Amino acid sequence: MATLHMVNKSPFDRTALESCIKHLSEGDSVLMIEDAVIGARKGSAAAAMLEGAMKNGAVYALAADLSARGITPEQTVPGTQIVDYGGFVDLVTQYDRTVSWL
Repeated sequence: MATLHMVNKSPFDRTALESCIKHLSEGDSVLMIEDAVIGARKGSAAAAMLEGAMKNGAVYALAADLSARGITPEQTVPGTQIVDYGGFVDLVTQYDRTVSWL
């Protein structure tokens, strides 16, 4: 039963992303939205966590939130998949469960 884990808090203010990644199972994926996308920046302190998460599933970042924070797709951790709002909806419908990390 695959789960989509959604994180919206900056990994530099809260531990939601770290906790989320520790609880991933094979086939689970992470979707970063709002301030969580800051962690998707290449070379950030969260980059190694994301690379580890990619071994079990996909890591996504919402394009509009990256743009709002001045982060281009080229500046994200390699392997991060950028999705638009339509892609966000598609992800929610593709997974058996969705969990929001606060």
